[in-house]
Amino acid sequence: MQNNVLFKNAFIVNEGKTIIADLWVKDGMIQKIAPQITLKEKVTEVDARGKWLLPGVIDDQVHFREPGLTYKATIGSEARAAVAGGVTSFMEMPNTNPPATTQELLEQKYDIGANTSVANYSFFMGVANNNVAEVLKANEKLHNVCGIKIFMGSSTGDMLVDNFVTLNTIFSETGHLIATHCEDERIIAENKKLYPDPTDASFHPLIRNAEACFESSFTAIQLAKKYDTRLHILHITTAKELQLFSNMLPLQDKRITNEVCVHHLHFTADDYASKGNLIKCNPAIKAPENKAALWEALLDDRLDIIATDHAPHTWEEKQQPYAQAPAGLPLVQHSLQLMLQYVAEGKITIEKVVEKMCHAPAVCFQIAKRGYIREGYAADLVLVAQKSYEVNKSNILYHCAWSPIEGTTFKYSIEKTYVNGNLVFENGQVFDAIKGQRLTFER
Repeated sequence: MQNNVLFKNAFIVNEGKTIIADLWVKDGMIQKIAPQITLKEKVTEVDARGKWLLPGVIDDQVHFREPGLTYKATIGSEARAAVAGGVTSFMEMPNTNPPATTQELLEQKYDIGANTSVANYSFFMGVANNNVAEVLKANEKLHNVCGIKIFMGSSTGDMLVDNFVTLNTIFSETGHLIATHCEDERIIAENKKLYPDPTDASFHPLIRNAEACFESSFTAIQLAKKYDTRLHILHITTAKELQLFSNMLPLQDKRITNEVCVHHLHFTADDYASKGNLIKCNPAIKAPENKAALWEALLDDRLDIIATDHAPHTWEEKQQPYAQAPAGLPLVQHSLQLMLQYVAEGKITIEKVVEKMCHAPAVCFQIAKRGYIREGYAADLVLVAQKSYEVNKSNILYHCAWSPIEGTTFKYSIEKTYVNGNLVFENGQVFDAIKGQRLTFER
């Protein structure tokens, strides 16, 4: 059953402005937005006075580990954590076990999402050096697959794509958006020779350095320009890469877009001393000047989307020596609160956060009727209260049960989250009886 809900006197943040208004939701859709709404029918009223009402966050890059790595996470467990953090839709990566490199395996993930995910979902088709024919079959599914994922840097299994025939074929023939992980493996291999015995995570940004990121991003952009391919480069981490991007066009007209992740906006290489392997990730968190440059580019629109690259591993795995500890960290439950903390500190406006976490993913991926608070759009909504919230073991919902920001106190709390008009999270409790929907795309 869909909720019939009337939000009263909310601070609605949408499309660059904040207004005080009522909002009516029925049958999973936003029915009406007006200064004052009075209804004759029975409705659940929500007193939103003094609270922000935001579009649900759309995270375009997560790793929920299913199938095959469910001791780290499952689609169901991480979707529960997502909605607790105001993330109502996610796009999940193909480097599972087995990787989603065939149409059959990809559809199996969609089946898992339909049965277990409280959030809306989509899954990327994975590229390997030997599956071009399978990838190109996705051209028949432009309306219900978010995109093609190419790891131009190391990943699990055989998903490192370093064959230029494969790359040229995919870039020239796919009708899909291509999302890339860009790190040059040849440069990384040479750097490993310079640091043959790294003792801790502080070596990570030296081995996976700015040059490795830049060269790979540059190669991807050259291919995209050659074939006029729709390219989206994930998790930009370096000041040097920013020269490859522009803010001269409106987002909907860009053929080459990008993403920055919350951990690269929050941490620097100075934090390895206290966080160690907990913030080891690929591409690496780098020197402070990169963080400063990322913030500048985010605010002037050279960077398009804020996401998480949520990538959980067990606590035990992260306690291994640096060389053995896997790369990745869990963030999807707290990404919105982390950015709202920067709002509180005056570093970014709430309208800009909504633009980068809600509107921009919808525009970049051409998601149908989501990402905005508009009449006739899906009622994916987040109610935020100015109430302190401490990240601790009792409220972390990740299957891995830890967070790199554990102990942090935020100024804002996620009070309620609605997915397709259904209340799925309220004051610490997830309600997942009704599942999310498969995202569709207007292409």
